[in-house]
Amino acid sequence: METEATLPPLTHRSLPIALLRAREKVMGPIRQMLADAGVTEQQWRVLRVLEERGVLDPTEIAEHSCLLLPSLTRILQTLQGKGMITRKPHPTDRRKQQIRITDAGRQLILDNLQESRRLNAWLKNNMGEEKLELLLDLLNELDGLERGEGE
Repeated sequence: METEATLPPLTHRSLPIALLRAREKVMGPIRQMLADAGVTEQQWRVLRVLEERGVLDPTEIAEHSCLLLPSLTRILQTLQGKGMITRKPHPTDRRKQQIRITDAGRQLILDNLQESRRLNAWLKNNMGEEKLELLLDLLNELDGLERGEGE
């Protein structure tokens, strides 16, 4: 006989499923904005990271934009082809590259800033600013957790 302890949690109380549902709720409208702008979610994340953090190498970009390095290589090629980023060899380590957002990349962000703010305002209005800030704090805390061996 199965007991509550041996059954998986109901899907509405499952953290992975709740995170996926929440992601879709947030990303649905953003995907439309990005499609209209002609960029993918991943390209947008790279541009936002470069705008916020300045010149970075690909490893740093991958870490900050939650992308795998092999995927990032293709994304950087596309963004460079669109004139949104530039790449230069690192001045002291020729094995590394320095990636920088261009004025065209910045303009893409600026062109979509109003819509991005509108979507964020929708979340604040529906959740409340305090709850939204708490959610962000909790998600950042979750992201910072480290698992030890055997956990």
